[in-house]
Amino acid sequence: MHDLIEQLRELSETVPVPLELPSFDQLVEVEEQILIPLPAELKEYLLYASDVIHGTLEPVTAADPYAHTYLPEVTSYAWSIGMPREYIAICQQGDDFYCIDQEGQVMLWQDGELAEESWESFWQWVEEVWIPA
Repeated sequence: MHDLIEQLRELSETVPVPLELPSFDQLVEVEEQILIPLPAELKEYLLYASDVIHGTLEPVTAADPYAHTYLPEVTSYAWSIGMPREYIAICQQGDDFYCIDQEGQVMLWQDGELAEESWESFWQWVEEVWIPA
């Protein structure tokens, strides 16, 4: 995990208005808004690497409630168009979502159903999907 965070930091693009990392209290607020606890690896990402901007994918964030990547907003939109409520959106691509379950497995919810491909962990998804994107 630490190696992947370092790799993300090296790949991170410089932008005029950088993203901020959330505080632990902000993560608690996010959990209260969606009424689901965040899986441990997702919390680690949000606390230590959610300010990274890299490639074409924009994973969720938790520091700025006005950002288009704000986790409660992205997840509630995914739920509103049919994604099952036991999943938390981690990245939106149009009306498709990468999502995570409570065990930390990442799946792609696409065209109104779960695709067959999945990743055992959030960090495996980062390595195999986000970094190459």
